[in-house]
Order: sequence, then structure tokens, then C-alpha cells
Amino acid sequence: MFFLNAILVGLREILANKFRSLLTMLGIVLGVSSLVAMAAIVKGMENGMKESMIALGGLDKALTREAPVPVWQSHLADQAPSCTLRDVEALRRSAPMIRLVSPEMALERATVTLGDKRVKPAELVGVWPVVLDMNLHVLDHGRFFNDLDEENANAVCVIGTGIRDALFGSPEELGREVVPIGERVQINAQTFTIVGLFQHYESEQDRAKRGLARTQPEVGKPPAVARGRPGYRGGSGWAFERKNLTVYIPMNTMWLRFRAASGADFIPDPTLSDMDLKVHALSELEPALAQARNVLLSTHHGIENFSFATQESNLESINQSIRNARMSGGIIAAISLLAGGIGIMNIMLASITERVREIGIRKAIGATFSDVFTQVLVESVVLAVLGGLAGLAASVLLVRVIGSISGGANAPVITFESLAVAFAFSAVIGVLAGLFPAVKAARLNPIQALRYG
Repeated sequence: MFFLNAILVGLREILANKFRSLLTMLGIVLGVSSLVAMAAIVKGMENGMKESMIALGGLDKALTREAPVPVWQSHLADQAPSCTLRDVEALRRSAPMIRLVSPEMALERATVTLGDKRVKPAELVGVWPVVLDMNLHVLDHGRFFNDLDEENANAVCVIGTGIRDALFGSPEELGREVVPIGERVQINAQTFTIVGLFQHYESEQDRAKRGLARTQPEVGKPPAVARGRPGYRGGSGWAFERKNLTVYIPMNTMWLRFRAASGADFIPDPTLSDMDLKVHALSELEPALAQARNVLLSTHHGIENFSFATQESNLESINQSIRNARMSGGIIAAISLLAGGIGIMNIMLASITERVREIGIRKAIGATFSDVFTQVLVESVVLAVLGGLAGLAASVLLVRVIGSISGGANAPVITFESLAVAFAFSAVIGVLAGLFPAVKAARLNPIQALRYG
């Protein structure tokens, strides 16, 4: 009952000085809202980065590329072989811990043309069918390459929706989905037939927005055309955009059609752009890469002119960036809350000065040290808690504004943990800010307090 009365007295004091109390709480409001907003931004970044990483093939994937010959082997640089299909066969034969090996031959400065329309793919590579499992691609229409396409070096290709949208029109522009199976396009002036179309890749957030747009179309637009797929220019992650701008052709086609003049004596250059590896389990990644390294050292005559890049190392880099962002954001929010706490302490000291005679009367009729101490402390906490609640409401509005400005790119995500931590901090600040004024008020001499003023 005493605490309830103390809270009511605290609320009465706040209402009696509305403008002063509002200015005092403003520091807490800013601190809480900045803390929640910063946590939401970091969470959105984390979700976007990890979602993109999964879209690129998952954590159990490693990329093998040529690397400069180590300094201690520089005298063997002219003997260092390139990565070729011989390495792929050796890995498939002698590295049982590697589940999949996917070779790639990339075509640099590639252009896909249809009439007067052209688009530059994010990647145009010659591949084997195993690339579907390696990079988590899913065919939406048509088919992928078969053994006959590979053996005869057929001029066929499979494209992403970004390529389709740029050349044939997007569903938003046409009001319908175009399936260009059987259509012919020019790849660096050579004619290719489209035999497959990948599904459209997008983040969970973009997918949810697309679903909302279908149920709530814009005024004057039919549902089929309502702000649907973001296309190759949209999406919330570069990984989805990259996958939508992919063009795959058979490995043998790439080798014979685009590498014929680049090798010595007009022999096609067999050098691979890279080799993607996948292990059976993430826990086996390190020993599997060690096994792959031994195999490649054997095929490269002991010269280590290759390197491995893993998604796991990227994940550690992401986690470190997230930790740094949280720390810097927490420090900024803590400074704001500290400023709010100083404001509460200042207003409580001013309130005590105004109420010296009142405190003196209370102590003269029997109020103890703890009674006065608790009353002032409760008033400080009430002020901070109200500021914290207002800060939580402000943070929701702030995050919505940030989300609308960001345009769906790694939009901030509010979590219950960030709300709870921010509110708890505001309450703690209220306690700390009220300690000194409460002690000062409780120690007042009732006789001197009654003479005050």
C-alpha cells in the first residue's frame, strides 16, 4: 500500500509540472528509442547477411580458386599448373570426404542480347548439372542440361528471372509471367536457345511484401500487376539478385565456343575459373578441406597455387561485424540514457529544493529516513519508467520510418529482447539517478527544513 501511495504521489508531481517532466523524460525517450532502433537495424543486417549466405549454397560449401605461388616456391612458378578438370576428377576419386565437386568456366564481359535489348549477367558460366545442388538452384520451367548437351557442346542455356525480365519483360510490366523456353538469344554474338528458367529468388521479407501486395493491390491496378516480384533490380540481398542474373551453359560448350582462341596453338584453354566443393557435414569441413588440399598438391606437383574460401569464414566475419555494430550502438544508446539519467537527477534535486518544508513536516510528524528515501526514489523511477514506455512507442515508429527509407534492403527487425533490455536500462537509470536526491532528502533536518523559505 505504501508503494502504491508513493507511485501516486510521484504521478501527481509529474502532472503538476508537465512541461518540466516532459523535458526530463526526453533524454530517456531518446536513449530507449535509439537503443531499440540500433538493435533492430543490426538484427536486420544479420538476417539479410545470413539469408544471402544460405542462398549462395550454405555453410558446407567451399570455393577453390587459383592463388599466387607461395614465396618459398617462387622458383617453381613457371611449373605451376592451372586448375583443370583433371583436378576435379582427382577430387572425386581420391577425396571421399568431399560430397560434391562443381567445376566452373566463367565468361568475362559477357552480354546477352535479344534484338535491341541487352543485359550483362552477374555470372555467365559453363557448368555441370551438379551446380544445381551446389548453389541451391531450382528450375521453375523447362529443363537443365543433359549428357547429350554436354557431349555435343549444344548451344543451350538456362537463365534466371532477372535476365528474363530485362530481355522479355517483367510480370509487373506485362501483367503476366513470360516463360521464354525455346526462345533464342545472342551470347557474345553467338546464338543460344533457352531451355530452362530458374525460379525467382527473393528474401523472406520481399516474399511477404509480394504476398501483401497481391491481397492489397494499389488503387487502379489489377491484382496480377500489383507490385509483385522485385525483379533483378530489387530484392533485399545481393545474393538473390546475383542468382536472378545467372546464365548457365554446358561446360563443354563454354570450352569449345569461348575458349578456342585463348589456348596455345589454338587448343582450347582448359583452365577452370573455380571449383566449388561441398562436404557431407559441416563438422567435417576442416578435415575435408585438408584432404582436398593433399589431393590438389598431388595434381599440382606439390605447388600450392590454390586456396580455399569457406562460407564459415564469412560467417565469422559477419558475426564479428554484428558484434562491433551492437557494441558501438550500445555505447551510443548508453550515452543517451546517461544524459537522460542526469536530467532526472537534476529535476529530482530541484523538486527536493521546492519541497523542503513539505519534507520537514513529514519528518516532524513521524516519517522515517526510509520513508522519505523510498518516496523520492519511487518518484525518480516512475519518471524513468514513463520515459521508457514512451521510448518504446517512439522506437516502433522510428523503426518503421527507417524500414520505409531503406526500401526493403535488410529492413530493421524489432525483437522482444531489445525491448526488454531497453526498458530495463531505463528503470535502472531511474534508480541510479534517484539515489543521491533520495539520500539528500532523507537526511534533511526537520527543524532546519521547517525554517526553510
